[in-house]
Amino acid sequence: MSLLHFWELEEHVGQLWDRLITRAASKRYPEAAVHLHDIKKTLGIMFRAMIGDAAMHIETSIATQSATRRNWIQRVAGSEEKIQLCWLDTNALHLPETLDVFPQSALNKKLYIWLTALASSDNGGIYPWYQRNQQLTIQTLHRFPGLKPVYEQLVTAHIANRPELQTLPADEAQQEIAIRQALHNPGQAQILPPARRPPEPVYLWLHPYPPENNAPQSRQDTGSAETENETVKDSREIAGKKQAKREDNKKTEGGLLAIRFENIFSWSEFINLDRSQDEENDMDEAAAAMQDMDTVSLAKNSESMASKLKVDLDLPAEAYDDLKLGQGIYLPEWDYKKQILKKDYCCLQPMLARDANAHELPAHLKFPARKLRNQFEALKPMRIWFKAQEDGTDIDMDAYLQFHVQQHTEHRDTESRLYKSMKNSHRDLSSLLLADLSLSTDSWINNTARTIDVIRDSLYLFAESLTATGDQFAIHGFSSRNRNHVRFNIIKNFEDTYNAGVRGRIQAIKPGFYTRMGAAIRHASALLEKQNSQQKLLLLLTDGKPNDLDVYEGRYGIEDTRHAISEARQKGQQVFCVTIDEKANDYLPHIFGTRSYVVIRKADELPRELPLLYAKLTGC
Repeated sequence: MSLLHFWELEEHVGQLWDRLITRAASKRYPEAAVHLHDIKKTLGIMFRAMIGDAAMHIETSIATQSATRRNWIQRVAGSEEKIQLCWLDTNALHLPETLDVFPQSALNKKLYIWLTALASSDNGGIYPWYQRNQQLTIQTLHRFPGLKPVYEQLVTAHIANRPELQTLPADEAQQEIAIRQALHNPGQAQILPPARRPPEPVYLWLHPYPPENNAPQSRQDTGSAETENETVKDSREIAGKKQAKREDNKKTEGGLLAIRFENIFSWSEFINLDRSQDEENDMDEAAAAMQDMDTVSLAKNSESMASKLKVDLDLPAEAYDDLKLGQGIYLPEWDYKKQILKKDYCCLQPMLARDANAHELPAHLKFPARKLRNQFEALKPMRIWFKAQEDGTDIDMDAYLQFHVQQHTEHRDTESRLYKSMKNSHRDLSSLLLADLSLSTDSWINNTARTIDVIRDSLYLFAESLTATGDQFAIHGFSSRNRNHVRFNIIKNFEDTYNAGVRGRIQAIKPGFYTRMGAAIRHASALLEKQNSQQKLLLLLTDGKPNDLDVYEGRYGIEDTRHAISEARQKGQQVFCVTIDEKANDYLPHIFGTRSYVVIRKADELPRELPLLYAKLTGC
């Protein structure tokens, strides 16, 4: 037998042994597994209904280290080292990615439902985890009596899977007895006996010590780059969610090399590794290393790593930037945590494109533009006769005959409206299209076009269509860098005529920075409010959720945007959102309502769909 064949045989035997040991050590039932992504939508609807907060959503929980007792075969196999439990924070409900703790898939599905209901009763009490989970169980069964048979079924199945009392040391056995009593009769066992090791996880309860979210809440501390929108050569998806921790990027030059040999075989919490720019060959090794880590440390690197990112995100010099119109407009912002509207909290700066030159309609849009103009011509106001007028160009014979009859039969004076005149009919409508021009629009949707290109074509066709109807309309764009720099790009004001100059501004739009929607919507709503039209439509075109460098991330941005839209609707304005974000259904119903947004699944269809959607919204 050659050495190569021997190695292959050894590897094959090793794989068989690993599978055998892993299966023998496992306390899971993969054949009955239920995955979160399969029932996430149902659980999300149920959870939001239970907790009464439409902004909450469901996320995958982080696997945390478990210090519970493991038998010898589990230690050999390296299994049961990490566990995924459920917990609730201010933004989301965290549920395990997969539940396979019971041999029946129906029970695992019921466990998801029970955990969702249990978390909906959590109001952030200060009781120890053992008492707190019992109180939550009592509250949940009181709120949802129909879950009592489900809970009892889960308790019976869970206790059957827990370690046998005779296999545990005396102190751990006492803990196990107390936990079983608490599961059977919540609220009766208030004290958990001490033991050298923590008890085995209780999968029917919330996480005793949920991991803190040490990840940066904003992108301000990560340099000037919004790297999620950066085009990268290679990427690896890491299974499961990792906990993040902030670290200082301490770099030393030279100095004495000192090694503590007792630490040489252990993972360090933070490794200040200066990777070279050529990382393509190291991606697999990096992904494998991160897969084994519990906590991923993030450090700020002040060095210039890629000039492209600096040019993309730093504000350009004023000589090259768009023209500022005025000193800025101060606008309020809604703080959902404090439930207050912060006055003059944001500064919105109207901008006019510096390099916008007169431009013709692009050649590839001439045919669809002509087709849309023909369709929208039918909506153009026509000249019609207005009868029974006090003054006019001709006598209204019908009104004259009616007046003559009333004078001779009823013998009373009637108002003489005996004329008619030819006038234009009027669509009493004003529309403002507000386009998201954040950096994410620089991403490619196919091999030939970026999101910004699709938005530009959409603005062209929208303007061409509405010009054919004669409707009053305005077009603006926005992006932001923080609350003190919300850019509001002027493309077409209501009083402007759509011409080559406006087309030049449309052609000049480019990806900006972040997406502070609330301020942009408030200013757009103020512009729309000044119009005398009876019907007013505010149309938002975006490709993602609200975000910015500071606290304007996650729920904060969502709640501020929702409040801004509510303010616009109180003014009698119709607000509607058009998005190409595939994940929009997770947050847009809370912001706009279930019938006030639409998701365009194929981004390249947006230019054609936008004018037709406008026709539907305006009752044409």
